[in-house]
Amino acid sequence: MIIGCVKEIKKLESRVGLTPGSVNEYVHHGHTVYIETNAGLNSGFSNEDYINVGATIIKTADEVWKKSDMIVKVKEPLPEEYKYFREGLILYTYLHLAADEPLTKALLESKVKGVAYETIILEDGSLPCLKPMSEVAGRLGVIEGAKHLEKPFGGSGILLSGVPGTKRANVTIVGAGVVGESALKMAVGLEANVTVLDINLNKLTHLDQIYGNKITTLYSNKHNLEEACINADLVVSGVLLPGAKAPKLIKRSFYNKMKPGSVIVDIAIDQGGSTEVSKATYHDNPTFVVDGVVHYCVANMPGAVPQTSTVALNNATLRYGILLADKGLEEAIRVSEPLRYGVNTYDGKCTCEGVCTAFGLEHFEL
Repeated sequence: MIIGCVKEIKKLESRVGLTPGSVNEYVHHGHTVYIETNAGLNSGFSNEDYINVGATIIKTADEVWKKSDMIVKVKEPLPEEYKYFREGLILYTYLHLAADEPLTKALLESKVKGVAYETIILEDGSLPCLKPMSEVAGRLGVIEGAKHLEKPFGGSGILLSGVPGTKRANVTIVGAGVVGESALKMAVGLEANVTVLDINLNKLTHLDQIYGNKITTLYSNKHNLEEACINADLVVSGVLLPGAKAPKLIKRSFYNKMKPGSVIVDIAIDQGGSTEVSKATYHDNPTFVVDGVVHYCVANMPGAVPQTSTVALNNATLRYGILLADKGLEEAIRVSEPLRYGVNTYDGKCTCEGVCTAFGLEHFEL
């Protein structure tokens, strides 16, 4: 199979779909790999690094898209890339279709075989290809939240840890999944007062056993969530419904009681966001203010640390990519149930239930 990897064109996105190590594996399995020139530079990989493991460097993205049987990316294609869609092409990347109806329609109309990292699901319900970026985003969520609490960045001016004789900041973490746990680790490490909410009591019990009196755990209902947001200096939200739109748990009605200059980091923005006012932002202008509350809603947070993120992502996605390349999509999903869940579009049909629900589409079972 011919595998193609193009430079990401999303604003300030520095990750790349394939590392040289991953290319080496594809080549070892007998596949041809085309890399757009300089695609990996921002992640620390030169053209020579790819050439040395058997890749062919192609001058333009246009050529890579047209010559490849499978395109491996990081972010969902942007409208200017839709022209490359064609029947039978395998697109292996993050798609987040439930928050992007135009992309969904473009994939269906062109009959692309769209395989989304974020909906590959293991038997235990975990999301192996979403996990590494959730870990990065959760950690970054606290780092960026702490930065934007600084007065020059619009925040209230409180230091997360405080110093002797001053109060520590209150951090509320909504959702105790991979994002939430990663944010929790950072917030506790920075010695903030941390409250974490989730509807999974087993998860809350687990976190309580790990952190003890360093954290407060609360069952997530509207009353508890509102109180925790009102008391918070920083809210980090990582709620997730795999393949579906994020629930709007954080209501604007909370804001008139929240602290002026408090910060909400909405890591669920890839799936539409978890506040009623969330809108995607970029690294060069990451925040906006509503009713005195600072919102950080960068939709590709891990792209800010591409040397870490690209390698972490490839560690998770390579095994499924090799399976797709070795066997083709149809045979690959017969031998891998997790990969079958990853297919979102196939032959003009929508195969992801969450996306179908979001846009009123008929669900096609593969």
